[in-house]
Amino acid sequence: MKRMNLEQYKGVMVFAQQVDNQLSSIAFELIGKGKDLAADLGTEVTAVLIGYEVKGLADELAAYGADKVIVIDDAELKDYRTEPYTHALASAIDEFKPEIVLVGATAIGRDLGPKVSARVKTGLTADCTVLEIGDFPLVAIPGKEQKHNQLLMTRPAFGGNTIATIACPDTRPQMATVRPGVMQKREKVEGAKANVVEYNPGFTPNNNYVEILNVVKSVVDTVDIMDAKILVSGGRGVGSAENFKLLEDLAEALGGTVSCSRAVVDSGWKPRDLQVGQTGKTVRPNVYFAIGISGAIQHVAGMEESDIIIAINKDETAPIFDVADYGIVGDLNKILPALTAQIKAVVK
Repeated sequence: MKRMNLEQYKGVMVFAQQVDNQLSSIAFELIGKGKDLAADLGTEVTAVLIGYEVKGLADELAAYGADKVIVIDDAELKDYRTEPYTHALASAIDEFKPEIVLVGATAIGRDLGPKVSARVKTGLTADCTVLEIGDFPLVAIPGKEQKHNQLLMTRPAFGGNTIATIACPDTRPQMATVRPGVMQKREKVEGAKANVVEYNPGFTPNNNYVEILNVVKSVVDTVDIMDAKILVSGGRGVGSAENFKLLEDLAEALGGTVSCSRAVVDSGWKPRDLQVGQTGKTVRPNVYFAIGISGAIQHVAGMEESDIIIAINKDETAPIFDVADYGIVGDLNKILPALTAQIKAVVK
């Protein structure tokens, strides 16, 4: 097998996901992280915008920090389908040779990322929580070359029971998927104009092009917990679906939103849209109430970046108290009504 010339690969490429000609927030988050990585490498961030009649979105990507926007525009790309999108992104990688490629771990990204990495013959680290530039191996090993300026990709492993740092030292690009809400987008620069490069590798439908017969959009009337400033989150310790009324009363008094742990979703008490954690959503509210939540590492991974964490649990040894800024040991059935009443009195 011919050895890859790693020196040809430069820059950070970000897949800028759009659906129905509206950019997803993950695109801006990845550009923000991409700018940090690019600064360490002395290079630039390129966003790849794939779709149909989407060129008008390029300036918004520039406003969040993209140095260049590659626009791949074709009628075959109107709706997301695995094969044409894979062809588009893989072709852009082959043509522009980025050193790093970042894809959001959304429903689309989880489908697209692995397919693209296989096509360009490189590795992919999924669901990364930390991305940084450094040496690999992390600690020099006698007799083994330590490579510099590598993308170090950190993710939970073995069900979240340990943290693994992974590198891809021998192939390019270095590819990672990142869950929405983990990285922070930069401040928007109003009036920014994109440096646009139009590119089209050509699209010839084949038997891998599925035919979309119908698109059914579900109407969800729940608030997106990733946007909430105050979250009142409940776990198995809440006891029942009916008991969540106590959390809803507290959230209403605070002007916040109710969320939950995986155990609550598995029990059928709340919908998955409200789940926080490794298999749910990553949140960064100003205040996070963890009520009846033990604090398993899988849950903590989704909320540990909250500004203030307040834990309420009857078990004083619960791991949640290790990450909480404030903790109350006691019966939530007594504490929550009293706390809600006090907050209502203050707000009045």
